[in-house]
Amino acid sequence: MTVAECIHGFDEGLCDICFPRVAPEAPPTVAASATTTTRARPARKPTRATASRITASRRIAGVGVAAPTGPPFASRRLYHWTHARNLEAILLDGVVKSIAGGADPDVDIAAPLVRELRAAADVGDGTKVDTYVPFALTPDAERWAELREGGIGAQFSTAARLSSPTEYVMLVVPATVAGADAVVALGDASAPATGFSIGDPARAVAKASREDPELAGVEVLLPGPVPMTAVTMIGVPNEPMRTRVRRMFDAVEGSAPRIVVHPPWFTPAG
Repeated sequence: MTVAECIHGFDEGLCDICFPRVAPEAPPTVAASATTTTRARPARKPTRATASRITASRRIAGVGVAAPTGPPFASRRLYHWTHARNLEAILLDGVVKSIAGGADPDVDIAAPLVRELRAAADVGDGTKVDTYVPFALTPDAERWAELREGGIGAQFSTAARLSSPTEYVMLVVPATVAGADAVVALGDASAPATGFSIGDPARAVAKASREDPELAGVEVLLPGPVPMTAVTMIGVPNEPMRTRVRRMFDAVEGSAPRIVVHPPWFTPAG
């Protein structure tokens, strides 16, 4: 069975351009009407036993406890952005390497200090952050949004500040590729105060969503290398970039995943 696609390559109904989201209508207001009132009896103060039953009922119902937000982890996508010049080397290798695993990006967007911090950061079992390939849980992740705004923060290299968002591509993999060896960074993985959760990424992400519903500050770290065969979609900013990426795959005689043009992923936020 085939699924209809829009002109940008997304499944029907999933493109924010061809199928813009409609704000929910406000509930209708009901005009107040005159009613007869009776004097209410004063509420009785609950006994200790009654209060205990109410508290227990609320615990069971989850009242007062923030519930996880968003779709189940297994239905999510993971996003890894990289400069188009880096994609050429990735396709030649057939995998996305971690920095410790030998990646040598032609355009490295991370500042040297960030590379040092990630090489020293321990996820909790002696493994360093730079042995993993970082992925975001949203195409509007904090670091990517900052880069789209010009990359003026201390996190970014000079090369990043000189680049344009339209020079990048977004590699997309299903969250199901994150197995028990995946690590979830509950914030910027290079920050000293960031906590890590090893294994069971679904549970870690559900927990993180209580504090960060958009999950914009969370990283999912996959052990490198990540094979390109796991990439199910590549997002690009425009048609010329789609043509360029297709030619890259042709040059390595590789089978390209779905390549979608989605400008909102590559324009400054706001």
